[in-house]
Amino acid sequence: MKIVLLGAPGAGKGTQAQKLVEEFGVAHISTGDLLRAAVKAQSKLGKQAKEYMDAGKLVPDELVIDLVKERLGQDDAKKGFILDGFPRNTAQAVVLDSELKDMNIDLDAALLVDVKPEVIIKRLSSRRTCRDCGYTATAGVDTCPRCGGEMYQRDDDKPETVQKRLDTYEQQTAPLVEYYAGHGILKKVDGDRPVDEVYVDVKSLLGL
Repeated sequence: MKIVLLGAPGAGKGTQAQKLVEEFGVAHISTGDLLRAAVKAQSKLGKQAKEYMDAGKLVPDELVIDLVKERLGQDDAKKGFILDGFPRNTAQAVVLDSELKDMNIDLDAALLVDVKPEVIIKRLSSRRTCRDCGYTATAGVDTCPRCGGEMYQRDDDKPETVQKRLDTYEQQTAPLVEYYAGHGILKKVDGDRPVDEVYVDVKSLLGL
């Protein structure tokens, strides 16, 4: 299983990725996690990334690609991987394809978790996050069931911010759907259903 995971913010990509990781033991490669881990470890790539992040700039594609390549070389990724959050645009996808070709790796699928924008806005704006441990729950939960911390609404979960995030996704990332459809590897699942129902279809689409 070597897949790219596509979908708007709040579509439920991370949840489906986690279920695949738990059942099949593949590597979940999130570029956000990679960047944070590299910075924390103070690796050469991490130090370079930190300079951009501290300056409030986007980390360049080349640097992200180098981090992804380094991660793909680790043992757990040899069993399979899920790329989550990368590529973000078609330019990155073209570079990724070239790098994967050099590594003799073929993508099995680009999986799109498809959810209507209005559903995402409702879903994310009702989300509450624990200030202490990051646990998420729906509105109405005031105390974290995991650690007892205070639950609050993150700024990027407010309706107006969610709309901006969706606009950015449409402009930059949605063209990837056409890109991978053109390569004949796009698989699409309706994400506006209970998690377990979606997961059954995900496995079926991926031939698992």
